[in-house]
Amino acid sequence: MESILNSIKQMLGITAEQTDFDDEIIIDINTVLNILHQIGIGKKGYFIEGANEIWSDFLPEVDDTMMVKTFVYMKVKLMFDPPLNATVIGSMEKQIAELEFRLLENHNDKEEAE
Repeated sequence: MESILNSIKQMLGITAEQTDFDDEIIIDINTVLNILHQIGIGKKGYFIEGANEIWSDFLPEVDDTMMVKTFVYMKVKLMFDPPLNATVIGSMEKQIAELEFRLLENHNDKEEAE
């Protein structure tokens, strides 16, 4: 099982052993998980406290896990360590918007099928 914290740290270029920024990263991850829940993705009230929480705890269905991981990473990256180049920031924001749109579409399609 993959740790939410450690997978996001890895994508940020931080090893699991480096814990200096864990508190800030955890706050940012929890903010993004809350945003996801507000658009209908993931468990209500879910938050992480460290490296023990795994993706399948937040997303029991694995359909959108990769998109959710990318969404969480990109949002955390913009909060925790934003690029200095405005063009890169704009590109990331467009990718985030597209991921959010696709996640919402998938969620709405699942609700209609039920």
